[in-house]
Amino acid sequence: MESYVLDWANLLLRWLHVITAIAWIGSSFYFVFLDSSLTPPEDEDLKKQGVSGELWAVHGGGFYHPVKFAVSPPKLPGHLHWFFWESYSTWLSGFALFTVSYLYSASTYLIDKSRMDWAPATAIAVALGFFVVFWLLYDAICRIFGQRKNGDAIVGALVLGLVCVASWLACHWFAGRAAFLLVGAMIATTMSANVFFWIIPGQRTVIGQIKAGQPVDPIHGKRGKQRSVHNTYFTLPVLFAMLSNHYSFTWSHPQNWLVLILMMFAGAAIRQFFVMRHGYKLGRNGNPLPYALVGVAVIVGVIAWLRPAPVVAPVSGAAGAGAASAAGPVDYASLQAVLAQRCYMCHGEQVQMKNLRLDSAAQVKQMAQAIYQQAVVQKLMPMNNATGITDAERALIGRWFEAGAPTP
Repeated sequence: MESYVLDWANLLLRWLHVITAIAWIGSSFYFVFLDSSLTPPEDEDLKKQGVSGELWAVHGGGFYHPVKFAVSPPKLPGHLHWFFWESYSTWLSGFALFTVSYLYSASTYLIDKSRMDWAPATAIAVALGFFVVFWLLYDAICRIFGQRKNGDAIVGALVLGLVCVASWLACHWFAGRAAFLLVGAMIATTMSANVFFWIIPGQRTVIGQIKAGQPVDPIHGKRGKQRSVHNTYFTLPVLFAMLSNHYSFTWSHPQNWLVLILMMFAGAAIRQFFVMRHGYKLGRNGNPLPYALVGVAVIVGVIAWLRPAPVVAPVSGAAGAGAASAAGPVDYASLQAVLAQRCYMCHGEQVQMKNLRLDSAAQVKQMAQAIYQQAVVQKLMPMNNATGITDAERALIGRWFEAGAPTP
């Protein structure tokens, strides 16, 4: 029953998390596009009001004309829409999902004893420490270097180095699948912290100054814009880190930390292309296509690097006959020996995780496709290979499935 309840919690939280993330990322992408596409107003009345940019757009059968006041509008409207619940809801649902999926069962999902054999409480504390320490270091970098000459480039280089160090540590301390997700959650936490600690407080300060009739300090808008731009570059790396946990060929690689860094770098480079392309159309900057090409080239390089090793065909003659026999169909008794040693611990008489018993021939027959996918194709099970299943045993399961999954 506990496993059943956790599965439902996982499903519903994942559903909520995806919905709120779509809302947050969508609004973020839209405002980056809007800022990049604004042109100086042509109407004299708009200029007198202090409008710094405008955009004409058509969507859904109607025409839209958003304008931007660089510092403050001449008069605050009665209703002002705020964009922050999308961020907060995404983080809250994501942290709840991380808790249910990884922290609650840290010994199973978070810890890989071949990397670090520590107690669950220690692993949880260190994982949460990634969120706090990364935010503090990132925030310090922005505070110290953000307003200096070439500050954006300095901050970008230092944050890149910080992400690389965090990725290396996570992949050496935690199970590969959890490490990728942890790095993604770490960056996503920083994104939401940017909204909570800088963007929204800065906007509230500006509104307070307007209402009090005081001069508006433009520094709040500049800081908020800086953190908002950082968030948009974080987006694609975070999405890769989150999605990669379904693809074991990424996080199970011996140099998984480098796979993670390269793919996140590629995502940031591709995002740079989309950020700059609108300004390029208006003649504000050069052609950003090289950024996209670099990102695509890195992805292609990673794909080539991770390609499976070629299967060596058996040699001819007597030795070949023996090899062919070893690679022949597998009966249920041979399969059962592997399942008993590697799988019954979590899916046997005493424990039935996911309501699955692999000591039951009927359930093995019913779940043959899932067993093949999880153990052979994706190599997700046993989780973190806690029972030490070998490649030869995975191949045996594969041959059993390909022979029609025979059972008594």
